[in-house]
Amino acid sequence: MAGIPDAPTLIDRNLSFSIPAKHCRGRAVRLGPVLDEILAAHNYPPQIKALLAEAMCLTALLGALLKEEKAQLTLQAQTESGVISLLVCDYKDGDMRGYVQFDAERLVREPLQPSLMALFGKGYLAITFDHPLPRGRSQGIVPLEGENLAEAVQNYFMQSEQIPTLVRVAIDVESDQTIVGGLLVQHLPDGEEGKERLHVRMNHPEWEHVAVMGGSVQATELVDPRLPMEDLLWRLFSESDEVRVMSGKSLVKGCRCNENHIRDVIARFPKEDKEDMVGEDGTISIDCAFCSKKFTISSASLNN
Repeated sequence: MAGIPDAPTLIDRNLSFSIPAKHCRGRAVRLGPVLDEILAAHNYPPQIKALLAEAMCLTALLGALLKEEKAQLTLQAQTESGVISLLVCDYKDGDMRGYVQFDAERLVREPLQPSLMALFGKGYLAITFDHPLPRGRSQGIVPLEGENLAEAVQNYFMQSEQIPTLVRVAIDVESDQTIVGGLLVQHLPDGEEGKERLHVRMNHPEWEHVAVMGGSVQATELVDPRLPMEDLLWRLFSESDEVRVMSGKSLVKGCRCNENHIRDVIARFPKEDKEDMVGEDGTISIDCAFCSKKFTISSASLNN
């Protein structure tokens, strides 16, 4: 197993790995400070805090699948009548952000560890990959089913992408710092990433073996900052002849809102719509749901 010259725990950095003999690839991640920074933007109750932590971990894992610079991954879950009306997270070049819209009055009636059904009811999960041209955008939408978001993402790959996939996520919210760790493993029957899959067998012996090994990971292992993630991978897949590991991008809170961006967005609206946005004090106020910042733009400073 190749060594990695980074911090041993690899907090807030994606880890990519492959098992060549089994035609499998994977991603692993453990989030700490970047997660606390994202969660600090809102005073979320414990249930929402845990849900967003899980969603951010999944976003980091999925974002690590992107190859091109400036490619973006968006994970979105929503429903019309659930406690949570919208959950959205995205990843772009290591920048991450996310937020949750929910009904606070209904949430207080739920237990501290509510089921996915209790939070979303009949909901849907959408995963969008925005690649630079000529590839463009691809999106898959599946019912929001499973015990947790990790299972829902696993189901997405099985149903929408037809890729045998194992996803595991664990969260530690008891300590001073919230830590979430995740593992994603996939089987590529053609043996290489980026090629068209000629056939997919969910019961392929190679995949069954790797799925059993990956599925043996313990929640405590995923969130233990004293256990380097590369050591965990070696522990899980030690029966394989070779496990290739590469460190990916550093992960940071990356809300893209700023005054110039807000001005550019407002400028795209017709003159009549911009006039409707102006308040009695002659300004346009914009709230960023991701970072909880408020931007006040003077209407006189805008080009009409």
